[in-house]
Amino acid sequence: MKFYYTFGSSKTLYLPKNVPHFYLEEEKLNPMKRLAILLITVITFVSCGDEVEFNSPSIQGNKDYVLWRAEFFNASIDINGYLTITGGNNVETLELKIPSVAVGRYILGDVNSMEARFTDADGTVFSTNNRPDPSVTLYPELGEINLDEILNNTFSGTFRFNAFDASGLRVVNFSGTTQEDPLNGGIFYKVPLTSGSIPAVVFTCDDADEETALAQAAFDATTAPELTYISSDDYTTACQVFVQAMLQQRTYCNDLNGALEIKINDLNPCPFPCEFAVANRDVAEAAFELATIGNYVLACTDYQFYLQEQIEFCGDPDGTIQLELDSINCGDDDGDGIPNAFEDFNGDGMFDDDTDGDGIFNYLDDDDDGDGILTIHEAKDENGNPIDTDGDGDVDYLDNDDDGDSILTQNENADPNMDGNPADAVDTDGDTIPDYLDNM
Repeated sequence: MKFYYTFGSSKTLYLPKNVPHFYLEEEKLNPMKRLAILLITVITFVSCGDEVEFNSPSIQGNKDYVLWRAEFFNASIDINGYLTITGGNNVETLELKIPSVAVGRYILGDVNSMEARFTDADGTVFSTNNRPDPSVTLYPELGEINLDEILNNTFSGTFRFNAFDASGLRVVNFSGTTQEDPLNGGIFYKVPLTSGSIPAVVFTCDDADEETALAQAAFDATTAPELTYISSDDYTTACQVFVQAMLQQRTYCNDLNGALEIKINDLNPCPFPCEFAVANRDVAEAAFELATIGNYVLACTDYQFYLQEQIEFCGDPDGTIQLELDSINCGDDDGDGIPNAFEDFNGDGMFDDDTDGDGIFNYLDDDDDGDGILTIHEAKDENGNPIDTDGDGDVDYLDNDDDGDSILTQNENADPNMDGNPADAVDTDGDTIPDYLDNM
């Protein structure tokens, strides 16, 4: 007795009854060879005289070592671009789901987006996404769906899997007789698309890999060594994007060794690490301790900010961070460009110094030396620090004779319009140096 099949043409291949198993590496087979070899292995389980024909659309396979055929079959694509191949008869239904309408190999039993599901006559659902009970097996075999051809809105390929019921104790097998015979599971041939449409742009595992790589690069950049501070907002935002990219990568690419799941669990929900908050605080504290009048307010507010973040992300069980935060004065109450912290000249912690003796404490006096030039307009260097024009040891904003020529600044027409800004100061000798700064 011989078996035969026809595959897409009128040519018939005759095989002897006792066809041996084909121990072949699947990745070395092109799609059409895989279809043909699978068909050969399927028909070895058909009783004498049975005929297997694939001139027309079909789904069939080796279910629990017995040939199973679908009497109806169709394909659908949902709004997410997932492809589902469905076949069944009056009592049983087989569904094969993959996340991309793209030729390729999709591993089952690892992520929910790739699934084989079989519903039997009593309504029991067997799924590759159900885990087996440990009494059955600790290491369930991963199945696969191979989409080998997409042609004129039809789909052809192969599949093999073990699917368990919800208890994990019962199994439906479409995996053949041995692990060395991976193609001996099932085949779908030219199953037509009846619902949905192939997306104009098909998202695949390669796309997911690329998006994850970009997201990781952006995330890594938030903690680059050259940064002065690590922004908690940038870190959290980039981390969340990275996590979503990895979740998407698992959906489209699997996660066979669990590496993605470990990364996701380590990062999610992306709290800002305490060690980064401490590092930021240390940098800010060092800058604050070295601050001058010109950069004090910025350094001080930075220090306050990172102390507060340290509390937020690390806690402050003994309250010492809050005490430090409360002790800092970043203010400039008179808005004269001299922070309050620099207006306690005798260092007694009391802001009661009054340089010009006008009864207004310096930290509230916008003209500290009373020379008619507002402190904020007194001479400064390129870093915003006050300078001492005449070199007498008093910086100009505290010196009522800025050029040391024994004529008080207020008597050298430093501010004819009396608005406190010496932009209109008189320059008698025309040397571009106004008289109140010119001792010649």
